[in-house]
Amino acid sequence: MTVIVYMVAGLSSRFGGKIKQFVKITDNETLIEYSLNQALPAGFNKIIFIVSEKTYPEFKEKFGNSYFGVPIKYALQSYNQEKRDRPWGTVDALCSAQQLIEEPFIVCNGDDIYGEESFKILFDHLKNQNNKNNNENATLGYKIGTVLPDTGKVNRGIFKIENSYVIHIEEVFDIEKNNLLEKNLTLESLCSMNIFALFPETLEKLNKILEKFKEKNKEDRKIECLLPVEHSNLIKTKEIKMKIYTSKDKWMGITNPEDEITIREMLKKLKSS
Repeated sequence: MTVIVYMVAGLSSRFGGKIKQFVKITDNETLIEYSLNQALPAGFNKIIFIVSEKTYPEFKEKFGNSYFGVPIKYALQSYNQEKRDRPWGTVDALCSAQQLIEEPFIVCNGDDIYGEESFKILFDHLKNQNNKNNNENATLGYKIGTVLPDTGKVNRGIFKIENSYVIHIEEVFDIEKNNLLEKNLTLESLCSMNIFALFPETLEKLNKILEKFKEKNKEDRKIECLLPVEHSNLIKTKEIKMKIYTSKDKWMGITNPEDEITIREMLKKLKSS
């Protein structure tokens, strides 16, 4: 059994507090439905939505307990709003689903489109690892030139790779199309778009890291515990291995309201090509 885990706890201020995953990007599909329809042909037999108190009611109303016969479970990411301005980040999101995960899984953003091949690559990796009784994790690397917005700055986890394995992930801030050189990057540099194929043993390690992180930073209202950073730390201490693959699929994401129109146009072009 292999699980697909979507992080969908956030409400976007740029969207007026609406749920980005419910943006219509085709005539018949919301963004999250489009992603599910790309993922499920790979063979996933359980879906987990990591929700917040605000997103849970709408996800539950829309999807209920299954999607085209695949069972859905919900994990709640919460935080103490008296002590925190925001949740504790993507490691915290994933760890909130730990009680629901007993099998290999893929975790990804719920407001990104990764492509059907991308899900199949990682699904097949987990299946092959199971057959070999191994538990090497995996991820996808995207050429940074293909995942930068036309305008504005973004942060990306940049991969350092050796023999098809990740040896480091460096979080680089404020990247834009015209400053790659000063960031020591090229258009071909591979970066993380927050999609990982993991095993329950890795999730246990992340949970222990999170507990220490929260204790160490209990007075900080904003600091977040992030998956690329903590994966990099586990790789550095040789506690996990992470194979990296590339996908020919085009990544698409929604950040600003105008991205909705851009994605609709891009999907129409892909369909007609």
